[in-house]
Amino acid sequence: MLRVVVPIVVLVVFVYGLVDLIRTDPRLTKGISKPAWIVVQIVLPLIGAVLWFIVGRPRNTEAAPVTYSHPVAPDDDPEFLRNLEIRRRNQAEADRLKKLKDELDAKERKLDGGSGEARGSGSSGDAHESGDAGTQGTDEVK
Repeated sequence: MLRVVVPIVVLVVFVYGLVDLIRTDPRLTKGISKPAWIVVQIVLPLIGAVLWFIVGRPRNTEAAPVTYSHPVAPDDDPEFLRNLEIRRRNQAEADRLKKLKDELDAKERKLDGGSGEARGSGSSGDAHESGDAGTQGTDEVK
């Protein structure tokens, strides 16, 4: 029984110590550098792990928040969503202005076609007196 338990304990301590060492930030290791600690643990498995826990492991340090530098999905990025909303509003405004301009052009063509003789006789102010298409920007879409 002891022949089985001792090697398993040594293996567990070695693997736990090595994994803990690998996951530790290199700036926080004490004594020697991180690669040197890895060599010590591989060459002297049980003694290296015990030394790591006693001497090299950082003490009383809070776990550093994990920051990932991978790109953020568009639907999670507030900057993207804000720009998307601005672009949508600008496109809607451009579409509305284009529609109003097309309506204005259609009204001007209608007035030009219907009162072609009146304009030719010199009464060019008649088309603007009605207020329909004479002043730009007064038409409202309802």
